Amino acid sequence: MAKKNGVTMEVGEDGVAVITISNPPVNSLSSPILSEWNEKLQEANKRSDVKAIVLTGDMSLMPDISFDLVGTLMEDSRKPIVAAVEGVALGGGFELALASHARVAAPKAQLTLPELTFGLIPGFGGEVFKQLIPSDTVKALVHVYFAQRAISKVPNVTDVGLKKRPMKKVAVIGGGLMGSGITTALLLSNIRVVLKEINSEYLLKGINPVEANLNSLVSRGKLTQDKAEKAFSLLKGVLDYTDFKDVDMVIEAVIENIELKQKIFKEIEEACPSHCILASNTSTIDLNVIGEKTNSKDRIVGAHFFSPAHIMTLLEIVRTENTSPQVILDLMALGKAIKKVPVVVGNCIGFAVNRTFFPYAQAAHMLVNLGVDLFRVDSVITSFGLPLGPFMLGDLAGHGIAIATKDIYDKAFGDRMFRSPLTELLLKSGRNGKINGRGYYIYQKGSKPKPDPSVLSVVEESRKLTSIMPGGKAITVTDKDIVEMILFPVVNEACCVLDEGVVIRASDLDVASVLGMSFPSYRGGVLFWADTVGPKYIYERLKRLSETYGGFFKPSKYLEERAMRGMLLSDPKSSRSRLQTGKSQLDKFTNKRKSSQAHPGCLEVSVSSRRPDERRAARRLQVTRTCETSDEGRNDGATRAVPSG
Repeated sequence: MAKKNGVTMEVGEDGVAVITISNPPVNSLSSPILSEWNEKLQEANKRSDVKAIVLTGDMSLMPDISFDLVGTLMEDSRKPIVAAVEGVALGGGFELALASHARVAAPKAQLTLPELTFGLIPGFGGEVFKQLIPSDTVKALVHVYFAQRAISKVPNVTDVGLKKRPMKKVAVIGGGLMGSGITTALLLSNIRVVLKEINSEYLLKGINPVEANLNSLVSRGKLTQDKAEKAFSLLKGVLDYTDFKDVDMVIEAVIENIELKQKIFKEIEEACPSHCILASNTSTIDLNVIGEKTNSKDRIVGAHFFSPAHIMTLLEIVRTENTSPQVILDLMALGKAIKKVPVVVGNCIGFAVNRTFFPYAQAAHMLVNLGVDLFRVDSVITSFGLPLGPFMLGDLAGHGIAIATKDIYDKAFGDRMFRSPLTELLLKSGRNGKINGRGYYIYQKGSKPKPDPSVLSVVEESRKLTSIMPGGKAITVTDKDIVEMILFPVVNEACCVLDEGVVIRASDLDVASVLGMSFPSYRGGVLFWADTVGPKYIYERLKRLSETYGGFFKPSKYLEERAMRGMLLSDPKSSRSRLQTGKSQLDKFTNKRKSSQAHPGCLEVSVSSRRPDERRAARRLQVTRTCETSDEGRNDGATRAVPSG
């Protein structure tokens, strides 16, 4: 018998009235549906043969309708109402369950309030909702919401009819912090993993953290013991390439050493099957250099996770002009399978996130060398909305990483680097951050990090060596000055990333900054925030700072152009992006383009702006009212850390 749409009520001999809501395809709580629900509820309350009421049916979106229509009626019901949730209860559906006197749910039931991602307070469409819609915070959160959905659309990859291939077995090379985290993420998604190290000691040091990661999830109630044991059983530790003969992908996660990575890639090319994807977790090094000695450049791709890799959601998929569309599609699918958010970016030093944020720590170091208190800098930046200030972030990442990548950034961006001896002095004094319990802060198990006043002697030594304080006196700055002197250079570098076509869309960089650097989502990401502040103001501020403090603050040509034309940084422009797959690779997989249609190595791409998405979001909201030290080994390269000069 076909299921009747709308709201139905059946009263059993036990006196229980079962009210069922059915409104395919998503069972949205439209006004007519709620009106019917209202009528059935009133009828059940009036009938003498009804002793209790059960509300059921998958329930999701809801309209702009007064809470009084349903909420008050439910609360005032003279008969007990039980919400029975078997499938999905989203937004208003969840609120109906909460408004009931009791709730029962099937094991696979899903209950959530998606409007929270827009910054909206669940209120069954009451007055608060309407007041929040025009706010800057809601606009920013709406932008991030739609931007995160746009990243799954990659020109000439997701739109050419390719089918993803299964990733049943993955090898990870290097069992350090990143390697063990990546391994954990794969195991949690029931993917068999081969973890390779160079000797038994390092292998054990790589496997133990994986087991600890799983046990931690169990102790926090995020994973059952049975599932943890099953996941761990999928891991095999090895010391050679014998078990690589049938892997679908290899993820290299060793130290940021070019010669070592080149050696590994030549070895895995020979040891793995011809379909195997050859990925590197490098955070800095040019992939063309890593794969220089191989003959399989179409299979080489960057899989840049962020630390801790089993927790951080961002996955930068880095492609070269030779990377095949199939490889990109497969890695995107793997990323989603292991609950990551994959963002496809171009191949350059630092890629999208670390490239954009390399001035972050350097600007902080400049401020400190100009006499500003380092703990105040961290405090101001956390007040702005980032979870960690630049100095605590350096502590948590380990200062050795900044030293390891400093020369690479210096060679690439030397004309806009600030060179500070502070990190070297810190390490020389025995401070490597959280890893050894002391950096700028003191780290003790079971307690929060505490500022270490004794580090100020190291800071003073750095100030003497740089000697940039005007007249030898500390500069006076406001909190606003600190935010601008640290984050405006980041915006400036983001402009270079856009101008060079490292990302497909401006909004992709917003998503990457939110998920990779924890830039506050309620500010919409680094570029959305910059557009809110105003490109002209940022340009003029950087120009004044460069006149006072030098080329580190020099505005980029892209920023200057946007400021002079009155354009937003995220406004679209016609560009050729290094993200576009090379002509030969595209022809190989699609046979749909002629050679004359594409410049060698790149294809036309437009950088989409946020405005159309924002307008669409607003219209949708009005309608629905809803809403990341190995030796092969021990150090895994920078992830969220940026070089400090």
